[in-house]
Amino acid sequence: MTALAPSAPPATTPDPACFSAIARERLPALLRRMPKAELHLHIEGTLEPELIFRLAARNGLSLPYPSVDTLRAAYAFTDLQSFLDVYYAAASVLREEADFFDMAWAYLERAAAQNVLCAEIFFDPQTHTARGVPFETVIRGLHHACQRAHAELGIEARLILCFLRHLSEDEAFATLEQALPWRHHFIGVGLDSSERGHPPEKFARVFARCRELGLHVVAHAGEEGPPAYIEAALDVLQVERIDHGVRCLESPDLVRRLAARRIPLTVCPLSNVKLRVFDSLARHNLPALLVAGLCVTVNSDDPAYFGGYLDQNLVETFAALPQLGAAEAYVLARNSFEASFAPAVLKAAWVAQLDALFQAFALGQG
Repeated sequence: MTALAPSAPPATTPDPACFSAIARERLPALLRRMPKAELHLHIEGTLEPELIFRLAARNGLSLPYPSVDTLRAAYAFTDLQSFLDVYYAAASVLREEADFFDMAWAYLERAAAQNVLCAEIFFDPQTHTARGVPFETVIRGLHHACQRAHAELGIEARLILCFLRHLSEDEAFATLEQALPWRHHFIGVGLDSSERGHPPEKFARVFARCRELGLHVVAHAGEEGPPAYIEAALDVLQVERIDHGVRCLESPDLVRRLAARRIPLTVCPLSNVKLRVFDSLARHNLPALLVAGLCVTVNSDDPAYFGGYLDQNLVETFAALPQLGAAEAYVLARNSFEASFAPAVLKAAWVAQLDALFQAFALGQG
């Protein structure tokens, strides 16, 4: 098998012989064992049906589904909006600080078991404040889980506040004002929810304000929306990362720009298939994104709804795309650290762990 050209391989990349020495049948174990970062994860999208029912019972709420199985059966989505309809309904069980803690802690325990060293977690405060849940309740529960994960699980877990793009920019400004007293609890802002009909420039002013405040800025673009949405996210919002971005390949000029600037793309393969962006994993364009020299990462998006957490995204994607091998696994993991907003000293330590694991696998010690 011929390996794809890794995206801008760093000088410290293990010798190519290291990659070729790792047999394909050992790839699943390597993918699970390798240290990695997760950069595209909606915490509300980690609500498993069992937890939804437990929280509903704890808060005295009734659900429009009689059982866990009937709720899970509703996860047959035709597009992004059909998913969001279920997603927002399920989030209604989140009422108290303990609910937000329990949700985040359940994800972080899974992440630790999958060797995720860094998780930059999206949360949607407007989904909750619209139901009368105070912003303080949301942020305190999530932040407490992140603190505990750092202390007990060794994960660098940080929060990114997302604005819902189907709402107005004025509502985004109002959310930002609510958030500012808790500024030290989150590292950046993002833009999510329905992409069609809601171009990035709709939020130009609020993103400018966030940049003035020194917040990191990212945005969903180029999943269902066209390449022009990616360009607007770069030019108007001045984002540091593109969430999804898989439609960039429709514009060669945009691809060259993304590659030259090393703008990360946080790609979510199982999500892309579940929401009909691609017909199957075998038709996913991840290999082409890597060949184009883009800083691609793999992530799980809303894993409770889309069929798998980070390890499952990696293992199933590599199984469906035989042109992906150990070299591509290394590039994706290293890209995830590079694309994170963690301090350089942490990134260097994580890459050292990654290098050591690949060397061990190459020697048959993994």
